[in-house]
Amino acid sequence: MAADDRIFLGASRKPDDSYQQAEALLLKYGNRHGLITGATGTGKTVTLQVLAEGFSRAGVPVFCADIKGDLSGIGAKGEAKDFLVKRAADVKLDPYDLDASPVIFWDIFGEQGHPIRATISEMGPLLLSRLMNLTDAQEGIMNIAFKIADEEGLLLLDMKDLQSLLVNIAERAEEISARYGNVTKPSVGAIQRSLLVLEQQGGTKFFGEPALKIADIMRTNTNGRGVVSVLAADKLMMNPRLYSTFLLWLLSELFEELPEIGDPEKPRLVFFFDEAHLLFNEAPKALLDRVEQVVRLIRSKGVGVYFISQNPLDVPETVLAQLGNRLQHALRAYTPREQNAVKTAADTFRPNPDFNTFAAITNLATGEALVSTLADKGVPSVVQRTLIRPPSGRIGPLTPDERQKLITGSPVAGQYDTMVDRESAYEILQKKAAQTQTEAEAAKEQEADSTSGWSLPDILGGGSSKPGPRGGQPRARQTVAEAAMKSVVRSVGSSLGRALVRGILGSLSRR
Repeated sequence: MAADDRIFLGASRKPDDSYQQAEALLLKYGNRHGLITGATGTGKTVTLQVLAEGFSRAGVPVFCADIKGDLSGIGAKGEAKDFLVKRAADVKLDPYDLDASPVIFWDIFGEQGHPIRATISEMGPLLLSRLMNLTDAQEGIMNIAFKIADEEGLLLLDMKDLQSLLVNIAERAEEISARYGNVTKPSVGAIQRSLLVLEQQGGTKFFGEPALKIADIMRTNTNGRGVVSVLAADKLMMNPRLYSTFLLWLLSELFEELPEIGDPEKPRLVFFFDEAHLLFNEAPKALLDRVEQVVRLIRSKGVGVYFISQNPLDVPETVLAQLGNRLQHALRAYTPREQNAVKTAADTFRPNPDFNTFAAITNLATGEALVSTLADKGVPSVVQRTLIRPPSGRIGPLTPDERQKLITGSPVAGQYDTMVDRESAYEILQKKAAQTQTEAEAAKEQEADSTSGWSLPDILGGGSSKPGPRGGQPRARQTVAEAAMKSVVRSVGSSLGRALVRGILGSLSRR
């Protein structure tokens, strides 16, 4: 095969301690997913950078999270330091080109990159329930809320939309319970409290519009290089659940939006999921099933997913089985759990007769890794002890000025900076509430008008009134004019009545 159909990873170590054979990842199997593991300080971030640069040079867009800020250096040209030049010579990397990769910086909080947002509707009830750590009963109410929003045409875009919908559901609890099952006000209140916590953790900045367009993380530049989207995650990691839920949402969006393309010659996008254990910690079965489904099926949409974690035991076996390309840095085996992790990692590799895989994992130097990638026909290669090549970009973070310059010149500059608040569930429910109140007040006034008539004191300009007996309607106090008028009326009525009676009796007597 030609050199441009693979990513050069480094050179494997032979029994005589020389590095001779080149180790590479074939681009046609780049969408078969992968795993990078190893203890802290063993070189995982540099390996991630080497892979991201390799995919970018091949024209494949990359999305990755920058946990400590170190990965931002991929956007700057590297420096030919002595130890890097020596490593390049050891792995026979000639020429050793130093260059910067095209990057777009993103940040949920909008501080170290372009704001990145999703709508409440896009997140969906399952991921929202995971994000807020809801109980099963509360998750059921969240599903009902989304069902009602669909039925009544209520757009759920930001947090106030969901908050106002929950208030509406609490007010209609009896009606909704009759249709969908028990909805209690205490459960709705618990969800509202969880929303408040999420709001205080920065949720108001994440939920809203304009929402991220998938096309903006699948860009190539004018030179045909894939753009590396770097998510600033150092502050985001203070809320690990938001971090993991966001990345899972993004994977799910890719899964939902991208068409099936089978097995392309190179991936359409490569997605690096750092600190992967955060995704699986205390995850309910429904969520694990969703992750497994996405990882298994997103391959046919041309997306490769690479998990980065300290321990291979952090990834469930059902997901681990889907990861074809493995890069294992050093692990320590001082405790029984660590020894179990090393054994698990060793057992996942195709054995190499030249060395003991279990022993090698505990003796790898910084920058070395056990590498097994998918070879021809998709068969895993024999594991090799590999010295990873040096990256072309800078090892270490950018300065704030360098980062800001790249943000200002970004191809998406200005598209996401200002949040848009269009009419959605909050505004619609506010209007309905105002209309209901107006109609109620009008009905009350109409009822009052129909039950009250004009009294003689009102006509004649009568005076004060006093309460009726037992707190009833106030009884009007008669004036002199009113009393005289009533007397006349009674007199006339009595005379007229007597005349009518005499007339009738008289006519009867004459017969």
